[in-house]
Parts: sequence; C-alpha cells; structure tokens
Amino acid sequence: MQKTRKSISKKFKVTGSGKVVRRSPGHRHFLRNKTTKQKRRANQDKVCSDGVTRFVKIGAPGLF
Repeated sequence: MQKTRKSISKKFKVTGSGKVVRRSPGHRHFLRNKTTKQKRRANQDKVCSDGVTRFVKIGAPGLF
C-alpha cells in the first residue's frame, strides 16, 4: 500500500463529487489593506485545475 503525502492531504480536500478544492491565498495578514471584495473572495475555497487535480491524485492516493 502506498503512503499518503501528508503535506498534500493538509492543503487539498476532495468534495463528495470528486472535485479537488484548495484554500485561497492572501487571507492571513495585511487584511486592512485589502478591499472587502478581496477578503470575501479569499474566504471561499477554490476548485483546482485539471493539472493540479491529476497531481494530487497521484501524490496522495489516500485522499480518494
């Protein structure tokens, strides 16, 4: 059995339909300089592209 890469499993999550989602960057500091729109957009999870999804599936077999 292949081990799961823990660094990948902490950064990505898999939805019920099998999509890979990630957190948005830029929501930890310097928040007063960002507009409300930027903060609202960064608060939502983003769906990963096909290339990243393929990489996550290969690198973290325990997620799927």
